[in-house]
Amino acid sequence: MMKPFSSSYLQRIATDPVKLLHLPILSSRSQGWENIVVEQFQHPPGEEHHHFNDEHAICLSMAPRPVRLLQIKGGRTYVGLQSRGDVSLTPAKMPHFARWESDDHCLQIRIASQFIQNIARETIATDPDQLELRLEFQVRDPQLEAIGTMLLSELKQENVGGKLYIESLANVLAVHLLRQYAVSKPDLTLYEIGLPQRQLSQILEYIDDHLNQEIKLADLATLLGISQSHLSHRFKQSIGFTPHQYLLQQRIERAKQLLKHSDQSILEIALLCGFSSHSHLSQQFRKLTGMTPNDYRIV
Repeated sequence: MMKPFSSSYLQRIATDPVKLLHLPILSSRSQGWENIVVEQFQHPPGEEHHHFNDEHAICLSMAPRPVRLLQIKGGRTYVGLQSRGDVSLTPAKMPHFARWESDDHCLQIRIASQFIQNIARETIATDPDQLELRLEFQVRDPQLEAIGTMLLSELKQENVGGKLYIESLANVLAVHLLRQYAVSKPDLTLYEIGLPQRQLSQILEYIDDHLNQEIKLADLATLLGISQSHLSHRFKQSIGFTPHQYLLQQRIERAKQLLKHSDQSILEIALLCGFSSHSHLSQQFRKLTGMTPNDYRIV
């Protein structure tokens, strides 16, 4: 049974910022991701109190069995069973206390509040400085769960040079939070046409010229002088692929050419095409072509 709390204890834990007591089993901190931190936790029964001033925190339950959980945040208390797939959202600057009675497993995603404001400034008419996200204790959100799953998959793979993909996911997450959890749900600006031909040509030429380098979504947006979310949306409208998908396809196409018309090693070809290793190229090559680079070379 969960022990009762005195009013003085509840007041103290609701106002005192305390550092996280549990260490993650996986963390994106060492991978250089911008605007977003993704950490996987797996810990025994216990409690913790965290307070993020500059980040909104999303917790996605991954526990195989329901966990009895107590949460206190925003002057409100919640006690109930948290099941796999349940999502909680804690806005920035809000202290959050949690106590759980059995082994817990969760994914925590923290996204910079300034990043959310920047996305809001690009997509909505209202003043982003007045924007607040809604506090949630337990909701079901298949799209948010899918984004979390993709972020966790990328975290486990530790792909070097995948920052464009992470930036794309961070943008998708930010727009989703604005659509679904803003206090006053804003009308997002939707662009009905793709990029003008001149701008599209600029982007495609830039990608082709820099395939062996790390290409960031921010670099492509700066090239055209537009926002990252605007670029992502209109690029896909123009050619049917996201910038990340197109970049990956072009790297594979260049690898095909080198495999057929050079005697360079697979590792050399991988590095020339912007992949971090032999295995990274092989993995992506097989996904798109159904065969390994070696098999393709000898066919």
